[in-house]
Amino acid sequence: MADIIDYKIYGDDMQLVEVELDPGEGVRAEAGAMMYMEDDIQMQTTTGGGLFKGFKRMITGESFFITTFLYNGSAKGHVAFGAPYPGKVVPLQLGELGGTFLCQKDSFLCAASGIEIEVAFTKRIGAGLFGGEGFILQRLEGDGLAFAHAGGTIIKRELKAGERLRVDTGCLVAFAPSVDYNIEFIGGFKNALFGGEGLFLATLHGPGLIYLQSLPFSRLADRIFAASRMNRGEHKGVGGIGGDLLGGLLGGDRNF
Repeated sequence: MADIIDYKIYGDDMQLVEVELDPGEGVRAEAGAMMYMEDDIQMQTTTGGGLFKGFKRMITGESFFITTFLYNGSAKGHVAFGAPYPGKVVPLQLGELGGTFLCQKDSFLCAASGIEIEVAFTKRIGAGLFGGEGFILQRLEGDGLAFAHAGGTIIKRELKAGERLRVDTGCLVAFAPSVDYNIEFIGGFKNALFGGEGLFLATLHGPGLIYLQSLPFSRLADRIFAASRMNRGEHKGVGGIGGDLLGGLLGGDRNF
């Protein structure tokens, strides 16, 4: 049984969650997610269930270790966790969600001690080969609180039985195990070459609850990378006063 924890979410577009712990309670998080913690909270870093679990997380791009923050004080202890990029914190009360929920591998933030955090692979060959960010999922199991992180704006949607929704693979944050998940080829020569949305979409068939995000980290990273390449090209090709000014900014010379 998972620890019963209280929490408070701070911020609007760059949120963090502060967890309040009673004596003996703990919270688990991926390595590097902790923002601050009060006295009498001890960190216990382990593989989260043996070497096999650690290696399985590592080969899927996750940290080999997982950290438990255990409060050994006499009153209340607080520990806070922040996500690595702008977005929202999504609280998931697993006891009210059937005891199991699936998340994108990068969206898990933290969970009460007693929540099992497993790496889950998609069942179908198409999703496995072409799913991209949707290929590897995390399965959260238990009856307590877990927290996921979503980039940009969160959309919470309940799919009806038989209802189908097609989603960019990076925009899917979390969904109930009752939702049937697969990958679909967009099709069409022009769509594939010039559509700009990728060759494959995730298809979700209800019934079940899903969470979507408007700004997946991969999309943000692609835009930053494209902008940096463009700026490097402009720096090489622009001359005169404007080029000197741009060159000074890009080169770190601020003496103007």
